[in-house]
Amino acid sequence: MTITLDSLEPALSVRQVLTLERVLAGEPEVVAGASHLDRPVRWVHVAEAADVGVMLTGGEMVLTTGVLLAGDEDKQAEYVRSLHRAEAAAVVLGLGRAFPAAPDVMRRAAERCGLPMVVLHRPFPFAELTEEVQSRLVRRKFAAVSLSEAVRTELTALITAGAPLQRLLDEVARHSACPVVVTNLAHRVLGTAGERPAVDDVLRDWERIARQAGGTEGDGWIRAELGGRGERWGRIVLCGYRGDTATGRLLADRAAEALVLHRMLGGGAACSWEEQSAQSLLTDLVSGVVPARQLLPRARAAGLPVNRRTFVPLVVRDGDPARLERLLRLLGLPGLVAELADGATAVLLSLPRDQDAGALAAHFATRLRTETGPDHTVVAAAEPRAAWDDVPTGLREAQHVADAVADSSAVLDLPPVVRLKDVHLRGLVRLLRDDPHVQSFAERELDGLLRDTDEDLLSVLRTYLATGRNKSRTAQLHHVSRPALYRRLESIQVRLGVDLDDFEQAASVHIALLAHDAQQQ
Repeated sequence: MTITLDSLEPALSVRQVLTLERVLAGEPEVVAGASHLDRPVRWVHVAEAADVGVMLTGGEMVLTTGVLLAGDEDKQAEYVRSLHRAEAAAVVLGLGRAFPAAPDVMRRAAERCGLPMVVLHRPFPFAELTEEVQSRLVRRKFAAVSLSEAVRTELTALITAGAPLQRLLDEVARHSACPVVVTNLAHRVLGTAGERPAVDDVLRDWERIARQAGGTEGDGWIRAELGGRGERWGRIVLCGYRGDTATGRLLADRAAEALVLHRMLGGGAACSWEEQSAQSLLTDLVSGVVPARQLLPRARAAGLPVNRRTFVPLVVRDGDPARLERLLRLLGLPGLVAELADGATAVLLSLPRDQDAGALAAHFATRLRTETGPDHTVVAAAEPRAAWDDVPTGLREAQHVADAVADSSAVLDLPPVVRLKDVHLRGLVRLLRDDPHVQSFAERELDGLLRDTDEDLLSVLRTYLATGRNKSRTAQLHHVSRPALYRRLESIQVRLGVDLDDFEQAASVHIALLAHDAQQQ
């Protein structure tokens, strides 16, 4: 059976001990330190010795009748001070023969020290209280150990099964019932889990929150460091954890162990988690499933500047994400990089509004093509966006442009940055590629070639039309003589039943070929 935090008994505080049925039978009254009743009780200790403080280790609720303190006010004051020095949780005095009422000296000393002092107005068997509290504490400790082992077992099983980072974080969030955030040492968010509205509330002003409140466990923020071999490289944070601190710290430690193991077995560096974070964010932006406004806290927490910025959506074909990351850092351009499907990589630049976004995008593309060669990389871009809400449309536009030139970059004279206006008819046909009428048209126009699946003739036709029916250029690109090209063109015309010298017929075949190529991608 899976053990969750909901099945654990809450931590016993002084206040909670005083509400136990057996304690209420003694008619307890708090006479000092009422503002400190939320102190955790680690143990209950019955002691009459005046020097009991030397026997304590902290967190004990001390029960006494005060029989050895009666008649000596100095001893009474020192008794309270010694408990305070030993960091006792509280002192409970049973009224009776030694003290018929709460002694003023002890009460005043306890108030000055901030030590909760409770008197019991009716005789009370201390053994019953110690049995009740200690049995609860033992059960709680056993439940904590069970939780620790359950979490360790479940996370280890996920790692062994090859689960991604997000799956591990989801499991931690399920156990902790609060948002979970993983960051690097610069507070940049690498991963999150938990209920989306709660996570967004945490991320909305993440850097300030992380620096100011992230280290205060008393506020429900519990951190565990991530690292190994003497080097720290990140941390996991339970944000607003509502259980007791000790259990939360235990859960954070088990999660940290699992994350370190996940990284070690994956063989990757911490930056790979940054890549996963960027990929998740940009994929959600491109898909449009999550409104852009809801993704803004994630973008800000991932380190992307979003206030008063111009956003330039780019999609790079056949670009290595690691190379793109390095180039952005080299050029000092803030942005996110994420690999999409089919060899495409999204790059979202975030530039100050007083900078020339078009010129910087062109400079980035030129440097990239210089490194990789102009025949190997296509940089497609949408027009710069001034509003974050317009970024998803821009990314989809850039992806559309990149897809439109995917099979034609070798025959088209492309600028360093390809935009929608550069793809002309090819872009329109790609947008309409899933229309049944367009599919039927392409099949009908190209039937003579598609029936025989002659890829060589299709390739010649594709180049011939893309070069504006330039026979010399087509022969050069296919490394054939002009007479050999003429024979192939003649064969194409016969199979299709068209005259490629007729502009309208050639245009019809060209559109059909563009639609056919778009449908194959």
